Amino acid sequence: MKLKLSLFALLCSATNAFADSAPKNIIYMIGDGMGPAYTTAYRYFSDDPNSKEVEDTVFDTILTGMAHTYPDDHTYVTDSAASATALSSGHKSYNGAIAVNNDKKPVKTMLEVAKERGMTTALVATSQINHATPASFAAHNESRRNYDEIANDYIDNKIAGKLPVDLMLGGGTKYYQREDRDLVAEFKAAGYQYSDDFAALNELKQIPALGLFASVGLPYALDENPTRLTEMTNKALELLDGENKRGFFVMIEGSQIDWCGHANDIACAMAEMDDFAKSIEKAKAYVDKNPDTLLVITADHSTGGLSLGAHGQYKWETEVVKGIKATAGKISDALLATENLKSVWQTYTNIEFSEANQIKLQQAKKMGDKALELAVKDIINHASFTGWTTGGHTAIDVQVFAYGKGAEQFNGSQDNTAIANKLIEFINH
Repeated sequence: MKLKLSLFALLCSATNAFADSAPKNIIYMIGDGMGPAYTTAYRYFSDDPNSKEVEDTVFDTILTGMAHTYPDDHTYVTDSAASATALSSGHKSYNGAIAVNNDKKPVKTMLEVAKERGMTTALVATSQINHATPASFAAHNESRRNYDEIANDYIDNKIAGKLPVDLMLGGGTKYYQREDRDLVAEFKAAGYQYSDDFAALNELKQIPALGLFASVGLPYALDENPTRLTEMTNKALELLDGENKRGFFVMIEGSQIDWCGHANDIACAMAEMDDFAKSIEKAKAYVDKNPDTLLVITADHSTGGLSLGAHGQYKWETEVVKGIKATAGKISDALLATENLKSVWQTYTNIEFSEANQIKLQQAKKMGDKALELAVKDIINHASFTGWTTGGHTAIDVQVFAYGKGAEQFNGSQDNTAIANKLIEFINH
């Protein structure tokens, strides 16, 4: 009996200690597709070549552990929906699942738990706001491809009679203003301030609010605005700060790291990584000013099988990557629109317009836009010694980063569901 009482007392003590370490606010950041090679590449990409040492990045300063990403089958390679379901709810599911289990039944997400607890909730993404990762926090659907149904859930999936998300910033007007249903009008009727003009981001002054700044995803950082996620992160934290005595939960996704990885476009990926890193720095600074806040960062999976060093050469040419001024898609569009290939090439890259490169581009141009884009990427990857193994995802473990109150709970190797379960336990306290 004494042993049982001692064990009970020990369990209570541990539970109370966990409760005491529970943060008031949670900032959850997901770098979609951001495997370890991406954070390594970003360190070297950011390095000052004039100094002997390679400087640490924000990722290096708060690294705590690793996470397994496999879905609930034996394929081992997850998609964003299954992984986001694990990261949002603590439940493994099949690829394509949006916060449902293998029986296609809804599983409760941490955002929903936070809403039930009276916290303010928010989602920020550079993709459409109803894309797989943000959707898996606020919606439930058997398929990530059912974009209209998922968008509807942002109105219809009531939590304790209230809309699930108090603040949303991202893209997606195509899905929220449709002929069959005008969700924007419904949000406005519910008291949400609305904007579809990114230039007017700072005019959002209240919560609840909805900002949809593109038809689908926002333009790539490398092509238009290199700090759009950073700006949205800053605005979200500004609006959330002190808004609710019960605190807030926000999920912020660097969505297009993944899209650049699928495209095997290294310059595109590094621009997205830079925007995500600067967003993390904003969040980290918020934690410094608000020590009752926890910041947790991870990835849903890795994309592209990125490797630094290719063609049997022991080097990775960061100056080549830094010299690329647009995504391969934008460069190929510009090349298609002109006969002066050399002028366009020199405008957008610092790679020599050699006879071999000229011939490759000319031949690809005759074959159409897809062939030309592939040729552009091939030249860039070859010149920078960047390797890729796939246009899809890989099963590699991803990193976990944590900072602030309760960060020590995320040390070591863990399943992605464990990250969610710890955060949900914090929210429930």
